[in-house]
Amino acid sequence: MDSPDDSDDEVGGETGRNDETAPDTGVDGTAPSEKPTPESTSSGEGAPQREEWRSETEQDTPTPNGEQTSEAQLFVYDLVSSVLAVAIVGAYLFTVSGIWPPLVAVESESMVPNMEVNDLVFVMDEERFAPDEAHGGTGVVTAQDADGYRQFGGPGDVIVFEPNGNERRTPIIHRAMFYVEEGENWYDRADEDYVGGATSCNGTNAPDGDKGLRNCPAPHDGFITKGDNNGLYDQAGPGGASTGPVKAEWVVGTAEFRIPGLGWVRLATQ
Repeated sequence: MDSPDDSDDEVGGETGRNDETAPDTGVDGTAPSEKPTPESTSSGEGAPQREEWRSETEQDTPTPNGEQTSEAQLFVYDLVSSVLAVAIVGAYLFTVSGIWPPLVAVESESMVPNMEVNDLVFVMDEERFAPDEAHGGTGVVTAQDADGYRQFGGPGDVIVFEPNGNERRTPIIHRAMFYVEEGENWYDRADEDYVGGATSCNGTNAPDGDKGLRNCPAPHDGFITKGDNNGLYDQAGPGGASTGPVKAEWVVGTAEFRIPGLGWVRLATQ
C-alpha cells in the first residue's frame, strides 16, 4: 500500500496507485471519475487510503514563512543599498569640498532673504578654487574687495566660522564684510548703520555713555562679519555673533550653494 506522501497527483493527472490492486469501478460500482476526489471514505485492508490533492495554483503559492523571509531579505537589501548610496554621495561631497561635514543647516534668520531657516548649505574649503579677489592667502573674498564678485545675493563670500575660535559653539554662517589688521582703527571703514550707535573707535571725545566701537582698535587680524538680516556687525556688540574679528584659522569654509528646506533633516538629528 503506497503512502499518501508518495503521490504525485495533480489536477487532471493519474492517481499513482498500482493497477493490480486498484478496482476498475468506483465505490458504488460506477466508473471512476477522471479527476481524483480530494479524499476517499473507504477504510480497511486493501481499501483506498485517504488522499489529498492541491491545484497547481495552490502548489505555487508561497508559504507564510516564505513570504516573511522574502520581505526580510528585501528590507535588508534596501537598507544596505541606502547606506551605500549615502556613503558614496558623502565621499564624493567630501572629495569636492575638502571638509567634513560638507553640509550645514541654517538655524536662524540672520541671513534672510538670501538664506532661509532649514536651508541645507554646501560648504567648501575656502582655499579651494579661490577667486582672484580673495584677500591675501585666506581664500575669502570680502564685500569691500568683491569688485563684482557676488554670492547669495550680495557682494563677497558667505563664510562658516567658529565664533572666537570656540569649537563647542555652534558655527556661524555670515558674510565677510572686510578684513582688519591687529591694532587697526576700523571705525572709518565701517558702515555707521552697523556699528551699534558708536561715534568713534575707542570712545575718545564721545558723548557720555558712548564707550566707542567694540573690538576697535582690532585686537588681532581677522574678518569683520555680518548677517545680511542683522542690524550691526558681529564684532560691534550684542545682536550679532558676538565675536572678535574672525581669524583665518577660525574659518571652516565658504558657502557655495543651498538646497531650500532640506536642512530640517540635519537639524532634527542633531
